[in-house]
Amino acid sequence: MTAVLINAGAVMIGGLLGLLLRGRITKESEETVSTAVGLVTLVLGMDMALSGGTLLIVIPALVLGGLMGTALGVEKGILKAGNSLRRIVSPGDEGGMFARGFLDATVLFCVGPMTVVGSIEAGLKGNYDVIFTKTAMDASIAVIMAAGLGAGVAASAISILVVQGAITLGADALSPVVTDGVLKEIGSFGGYLVLMISLNLLNVKRVKTGNYLPAIPLIVLFRWGRDVMGLQPGF
Repeated sequence: MTAVLINAGAVMIGGLLGLLLRGRITKESEETVSTAVGLVTLVLGMDMALSGGTLLIVIPALVLGGLMGTALGVEKGILKAGNSLRRIVSPGDEGGMFARGFLDATVLFCVGPMTVVGSIEAGLKGNYDVIFTKTAMDASIAVIMAAGLGAGVAASAISILVVQGAITLGADALSPVVTDGVLKEIGSFGGYLVLMISLNLLNVKRVKTGNYLPAIPLIVLFRWGRDVMGLQPGF
């Protein structure tokens, strides 16, 4: 768990540094920073989405997972948790912005192959290389995101503790399922979620990103089923 604690702590510190910047810049500058973050996030999402996932797996997982998440109200639950945290750590006037920053940062920092691989490596082998690399990236992004979205980004450190901590502690059970093929699909799918975040940041379209999180276990199930049956889809 040492690497997970370091990752969460780095995001917290990066988020706090971003808050210091946010208080020192004008509203127009905040919008400029938010646009810059949106563009960087857009490019990152495209790169991840094109990293080798299988469309015949990603598309049905996105559709079915999105329907499941909508029915279960996943996004509403995450935003509610974010607002509950706001009342504790930031009872000011940020309102929905805190919850939105918490949600977007949680998805960005906790969905992706580095999260899964790094946590399993840390849990099984005590190898922290991947997590430390992810930590440096997350901390840098947290500074920029917090400058635009506020304290909710720093609060996403709690999500890192929960998600990566759970994977690290359950590494023995997860390792047989998380094959190289599964990691490719998760990485590609994560790119689509990051693209959704970029649309939100750029005010192109408000996408309820959290509702698509149930697609993650579907991605794993579909890829695992394909490998077991030896199917080779055309694309």
